[in-house]
Amino acid sequence: MKKCIIIPAFNEGKNIGSVIQGIREYSNADIIVINDGSKDATARCVREAGGYVISHPFNMRYGVALQTGYKFALKHNYDLLLQMDGDGQHLPGSIPRFFEMLESGQCDVLVGSRFLGAGGYHPGMLKIMGITLFKILIRIMNGERITDPTSGYQCMNRKVFSIFTDDSFPCDYPDTNVIIRLHRMGFVVKELPVDMRPNPEGRSMHRGTLKIIYYFFTMFLSIFITMISDKDYYRKNGVRP
Repeated sequence: MKKCIIIPAFNEGKNIGSVIQGIREYSNADIIVINDGSKDATARCVREAGGYVISHPFNMRYGVALQTGYKFALKHNYDLLLQMDGDGQHLPGSIPRFFEMLESGQCDVLVGSRFLGAGGYHPGMLKIMGITLFKILIRIMNGERITDPTSGYQCMNRKVFSIFTDDSFPCDYPDTNVIIRLHRMGFVVKELPVDMRPNPEGRSMHRGTLKIIYYFFTMFLSIFITMISDKDYYRKNGVRP
C-alpha cells in the first residue's frame, strides 16, 4: 500500500527537522509538510530534513492545512494517510502500529489516545473538562467509547480522507464533530494507545478565553449541522449510514 504522513506546520522551524528525523526511524512513508504561512524557516528546514513541503501563502489555520494534505494524498493516489503535529507532541514510535492496523482492515480510522496505556502526558484541567464533555457526546450520539476525541494523531484509509476533501469538512476545528460524522457514515473508528508530550514551548491553538469560547461554539454548531444534514449526504454519495 502507498502510504504518506501529513504534518500541518506553522512556525515550526525549531522542531520540524527533528520531527521528520524521528519519523524516519520508524517509517519510510512519504512525509508531506503543509507549511501554513509560516514566517520562520519551516519550509527550508523541511527540505533539509528530506520532507516534501506544500506552502500556503498565508496562515489558513489547522483544518485547512489538513485538508490540503488530504487533497494532495488523493491526487497522488495514496492508500493510507497518517496525520501528526509538527511540534513534536506526537511521538513517532506508534507509527508502525497505526499503519499495521489500517493495512489489516481492522478499522477505517485509528485515533491515537494519550489516555490509554501508561502515557505520561497530562493535559490541563480545562482541556480535561472539554475532552470529558466530548467523550460523553460521542457516547450519547454514537454509542461508542472514545477516550481522546480531540487527538490529532490519526491514521485513515483512502475512503475516509477522500471524503474529507469536500466542502463539508469542518476546517475550523476538525475534532469530535468529525468522529461523530464518520460513525454516522458507517466507518469504523478505533483507538490506539500512544505517547504524547506537551508542546515544548507551551503553545496551544485553544489558548485564550475568546479562542476557547469560539472553539466550543464552532464545535457544537458543527455537531448540530452533522446531526440534521447527514442523511441527505448519505443519499447523494451512496455511503452506508
